[in-house]
Amino acid sequence: MDIDIIDEDENPMLHRTDVRFEVTHEEATPSRLSVRDSLAAMLNKDAEEVVIRKLDTKFGMRKTVGHAKVYETPEHAQDVEQDHMLERNKIVVDGDAEEGEEA
Repeated sequence: MDIDIIDEDENPMLHRTDVRFEVTHEEATPSRLSVRDSLAAMLNKDAEEVVIRKLDTKFGMRKTVGHAKVYETPEHAQDVEQDHMLERNKIVVDGDAEEGEEA
């Protein structure tokens, strides 16, 4: 799997960088988590600071275009992102783990 960054836009108000990228892959579309981990490694960021918002593969193609938000810290991601996006990207919200244990 090869990742090429198409565009990067700084968003200092939300402490993040919006990244558009293209993934070239041999087999089926890679999982959201494998793309997240590869993109995080490429950008020298922690995996919990990268939120993959969208992956779009055209039928029969070996290229996937994606959009990610790369935060300065995992806490900034948790403050800004919606819960379902944090869950999809396996970013653990501190308060949720405690609430789940009580229920």
